[in-house]
Amino acid sequence: MAGSEKERVAVTDAAASLVRELSMQHGPLMFHQSGGCCDGSSPMCYPVGMFLTGPSDVLLGALDVGLDARVEVFMSQSQFEYWKYTHLTIDVVPGRGAGFSVEGPTGMRFLIRSRMLSGTELEYHGLAPYAGA
Repeated sequence: MAGSEKERVAVTDAAASLVRELSMQHGPLMFHQSGGCCDGSSPMCYPVGMFLTGPSDVLLGALDVGLDARVEVFMSQSQFEYWKYTHLTIDVVPGRGAGFSVEGPTGMRFLIRSRMLSGTELEYHGLAPYAGA
């Protein structure tokens, strides 16, 4: 699904479809981008309220997956410092999901695809000096 230059996170059509299916089973969902360790660096999908975010988490954005509510995506502040110049896209591929992420039993797993922010995006997010006169 296409996003705008103002968004730090997007979702592919295939991942959005799986999120819709999972939300019918589990209710409203959210993502937290894992920082590594046991979960690798996978985006973890949880029912809202199962994973508690706090002041050390950054809201990257909300995904429009075709539901009444948008699906929020979070990352820890310390990890965000490494990723702040990057746009993330949540995708899905065949394989076993990580940890407690709800897609585990489906035979699919969420993953992150990334690219560097464009010059316009860097300016919008206050990460590059203004190039205008």
